[in-house]
Amino acid sequence: MSKNKNDYTSILKSTSLFGAVQVFNILISIIRSKVVAIWIGPTGMGILGLLSSTLNVIGEFTKLGLSTTAVREIALTESKGDSKETNLIIATIRKVVWFTGLLGVIVTLMFSPLLSYLAFDGYQYTIAFMWLSVSLLFNQLTAGQLAKLQGFRKLKLLAKANLLGNFIGLLVSLPLYYFYRLDAIVPVIIISSLGALLVSRFYSKKIKLVTTPLSNKEAFKKAKDMLSLGLMLSLRGSITLVAAYVFQLYLSHVGGVDIVGFYVAGFMIINSYVGMIFNAMRTDYFPKLSGVIDNLKEVNTIVTNQSVIGILIIGPLVVAFLSFLPIIVRLLYTESFLVITPFVSWAILGVLFKTVSFSMGYVILAKGDSRLFLKTAIFFNTIMLGLNISGYYFYGLEGLGISFFLYYIIHFFGIKIITTKNYQISLDKNLIKIFLILFGLSIATFFATYINQLIIRYLTFFILIIVTIVYSYRELDKRVEFKSILKK
Repeated sequence: MSKNKNDYTSILKSTSLFGAVQVFNILISIIRSKVVAIWIGPTGMGILGLLSSTLNVIGEFTKLGLSTTAVREIALTESKGDSKETNLIIATIRKVVWFTGLLGVIVTLMFSPLLSYLAFDGYQYTIAFMWLSVSLLFNQLTAGQLAKLQGFRKLKLLAKANLLGNFIGLLVSLPLYYFYRLDAIVPVIIISSLGALLVSRFYSKKIKLVTTPLSNKEAFKKAKDMLSLGLMLSLRGSITLVAAYVFQLYLSHVGGVDIVGFYVAGFMIINSYVGMIFNAMRTDYFPKLSGVIDNLKEVNTIVTNQSVIGILIIGPLVVAFLSFLPIIVRLLYTESFLVITPFVSWAILGVLFKTVSFSMGYVILAKGDSRLFLKTAIFFNTIMLGLNISGYYFYGLEGLGISFFLYYIIHFFGIKIITTKNYQISLDKNLIKIFLILFGLSIATFFATYINQLIIRYLTFFILIIVTIVYSYRELDKRVEFKSILKK
């Protein structure tokens, strides 16, 4: 088997593994979302969204990008076969995650009244934020454990940790939401984060390493480079979350908490259900890319192969979601959430653009080019916030979907220009051809949703789904031993 074919097979296998995990996670999310939609409604969804977004902003800033830089450092030292340096990196991470986790707790405790006022126009959620501060510590400790599994590319252990952690979260949330409704939101967040920590710790212990004694002073000295890059990543992530948070605050003030709930529900479909492939891809892609980042030819090959596999998997998903979106919304939530259908329909069209820009964008991160990473974050998030506010202001939730679609296109061309100029990343002609065909099929499906006659509409959907699946299957089969992978 040729090296290129091996690369495609490796990408598909890792994506399939985490894709399967994501499918189970999606089922868990469907049950949880359905429960939330029925038992606490759009208002509860809005409260949950605002609390989670606030914690995400603080967590992103205080974790100092350590989970990402840790994966990069472990992957780099492992690719060089330097086990002594790898052990030092692991010992450093164990020390520093406690510092960053406690920093998140302190910041949340200090600013809990302000956070409550910003999110809810009052101080009624001050105590809730104080309690939730402990979840930031649990989340950061969990991130440190998972970074070790990802850096060593222990994909099966990482998959099990993710799956079991989410399953425990579901088991906790169901009875609490049933008996306590809105009052269960805070306990669910805390107990779920603790469960994820215990699971990640159990699986990370399966990697046997030589314990390297390290003082706090030595740990922070060793972590200096990691934290330097991590701070930039943290700022970048914080900018993204702040932009999303500011937009949620805007929606809350202009449209009310219910509109925030609808936005969160729609965004979950795009980001979690369709976007599950991104979560599956990035798990193995980032450490693999980091290991060869100084080899331009290898980097171009990996980026191209990752993009091809990504769009061949996501293309049929986009067509299927567009075809059955009203049914999917009813399944995931309730009848009252059908208002998000136009929003999701427009936004989901941009996911193919996001797939390719996702693959190219990770080159900046793997290179450790923190300044460029930060500049792109400020630039693109400013555009996204402006587009989202304008879209909702003029056309409501449908306008918000259009703004997401436009943003994904702008982001794609922007990242293409940046990575070509700085790293000589080029897109393969076959990749462009596959992209255009699948995007054309997605556009055709989108327009088919406007066919009034039900039988003709669903007949058109059926034909487009079959054509998309057959095309994607044939293109995958050219690149990998697809039948043998399916059997396994």
